[in-house]
Amino acid sequence: MAKAKRMYGCTECGATFPKWGGQCAACGTWNTLVETLVEAAVAQKSGRAGWAGDQAQLKTLAQVSVEEIPRFSTQSSELDRVLGGGLVDGSVVLLGGDPGIGKSTILLQTLCNMAQTITALYVTGEESQQQVAMRARRLDLPQDKLKVMTETCIETILTVARREKPRVMVIDSIQTIFTEQLQSAPGGVAQVRESAALLVRYAKQSGTAIFLVGHVTKEGSLAGPRVLEHMVDTVLYFEGESDGRLRMLRAVKNRFGAVNELGVFGMTDRGLKEVSNPSAIFLNRAHEAVSGSVVMATWEGSRPLLIEVQALVDTSHLGNPRRVTVGLDQNRLAMLLAVLHRHGGIATHDQDVFLNVVGGVKVLETASDLALMAAIMSSLRNRPLEHGLLVFGEIGLSGEIRPVPSGQERLKEAAKHGFKRAIVPKANAPREMPAGLQVIAVTRLEEALDALFE
Repeated sequence: MAKAKRMYGCTECGATFPKWGGQCAACGTWNTLVETLVEAAVAQKSGRAGWAGDQAQLKTLAQVSVEEIPRFSTQSSELDRVLGGGLVDGSVVLLGGDPGIGKSTILLQTLCNMAQTITALYVTGEESQQQVAMRARRLDLPQDKLKVMTETCIETILTVARREKPRVMVIDSIQTIFTEQLQSAPGGVAQVRESAALLVRYAKQSGTAIFLVGHVTKEGSLAGPRVLEHMVDTVLYFEGESDGRLRMLRAVKNRFGAVNELGVFGMTDRGLKEVSNPSAIFLNRAHEAVSGSVVMATWEGSRPLLIEVQALVDTSHLGNPRRVTVGLDQNRLAMLLAVLHRHGGIATHDQDVFLNVVGGVKVLETASDLALMAAIMSSLRNRPLEHGLLVFGEIGLSGEIRPVPSGQERLKEAAKHGFKRAIVPKANAPREMPAGLQVIAVTRLEEALDALFE
């Protein structure tokens, strides 16, 4: 097999050069040349033949088998939910999150439990075998079946994997892995890309399911080349405060299931425990009704969640009043305040507005608009809303209340938790009212404000 050739490519224009330089001669940008590998023609042909077969097969869509993809459980119902029902043979899952959020903990728990029935391999490049064993003992996990290896060279890892033939394998983390074919340091763009490419190829050839742990930058995105997220099958993000009790695991890419699925875990002294009824956790409210607090129903993946939203509106002593949101879109808040002024006749130009989603959940959907407006008005007027009130709906720029998806399921979840009254868009009003729940349908912002404070 011919030896691989090193080249340096520009990340801006794609031009390649035989030597590294500070400036790209093609586009003129500085510090954009990264090391890459260019395989010889014989090596490329051999690699493709081993992956796709000796001859490419063409089929029409009607000839392709559409049987359900077989999955196997991770022994964790919440992790299975986020993955789309379980692990798929040959899939590559990338798990990212802040330091100390629980990435290594949940994977060690998962592999220790899965190793009781299938072969599993845990590869760590950041910790020693003793550190991994100490964590397993502290979490009281079964330790007799899981094999652990401390290694950072990808060639050595793949050699051991081909010998052991695990059905599931963890690489913790991809930023510590390097290939001997490149001269750059581990964690660089070229090293991360080439190491991940070798792992993805091995997974597809052998059918081994692989978990990759990824570091994140200070902005919260995965470190390394963006192509890393395109190469893998599933991308999962851990959310939540490292000093808090709740952890949310969200799927942002999944070739084998739905995206934006959310799994909820609780951090304990025995590791991460599943939260099967997260609405009950998020609704741990004060016994007395307080102003600026309201419950909304948000849709996460395939289930509704009841979450408390809090608002604080206070007189501003600044020339430019503050607009602060935690777990919400700040630009959305500015738009809603403008709608409130234009169609509700209520000005907040001299008020600081603070919004918070209790529990550390990030709410991205527009169904939270009406609940945010209710919390703001409650704090502004210092009038508490009733305890058994649920609010959801999207607010348009002309003051209309728009319907949201899965309204019936949201109302059923509210009725199950004992809510007595709900203010929803008229198009989401059910034909048959849930038992014990009064549904008030509104079409305009003015109607919603009247219903809130009647």
